[in-house]
Amino acid sequence: MRVNMNINGEARTADDVWPGESLLYVLRERLGLPGSKNACEQGECGSCTVYLDGTLVCACLVAAGQAEGRAVRTVEGLGSGEGAGEELDPVQEAFVRTGAVQCGFCTPGLVVAAHDLVHRNPNASDAEIREALAGNLCRCTGYEKILDAVRLAAGERA
Repeated sequence: MRVNMNINGEARTADDVWPGESLLYVLRERLGLPGSKNACEQGECGSCTVYLDGTLVCACLVAAGQAEGRAVRTVEGLGSGEGAGEELDPVQEAFVRTGAVQCGFCTPGLVVAAHDLVHRNPNASDAEIREALAGNLCRCTGYEKILDAVRLAAGERA
C-alpha cells in the first residue's frame, strides 16, 4: 500500500508498505529519518517518540497506515532552517549544553517528549518534568542531566 503523510512540514509518500508495518519502520527504513530509535518495539522505552497530529506517540506502536494523511513530526523536524538539522531547537540545544546526551539512543525520544512539555508547560515543576518523561527510559544516566536540560529549555522558553 501507499502511505501519504506530512512529515516535518513536507509531503512524503512511502510505497510498498505492508499492512503490519510500523510508522517507526517507515520513518527509518523507507523515508531515511533515522532519528527515532528502535529499541523495545513494545512502546515501553520511548526511544521512538514522535508527534502524530500534535500528540506524542510511540511510533513503534502505530501502524503506518494509521498515519495516512496525517502530520508527523520527528526529532529531525524540531530544529529550524532550510535543511533538516541546520539550527537546533532550544530543547535540543539545552540537551547539548547540559551534557544530557550520553550514548544518544534514548535522546531523540527524550528530546521530543521534553519539547512537548516545554511548549505545554514552560513552568513545569520537577515532579511534572519527571511525570512527562516517565515513558522514556535511559540506561546511561541518572537522569539529572536530562532534568537539567529540560529546566534550562523551560527557563529560556518562559
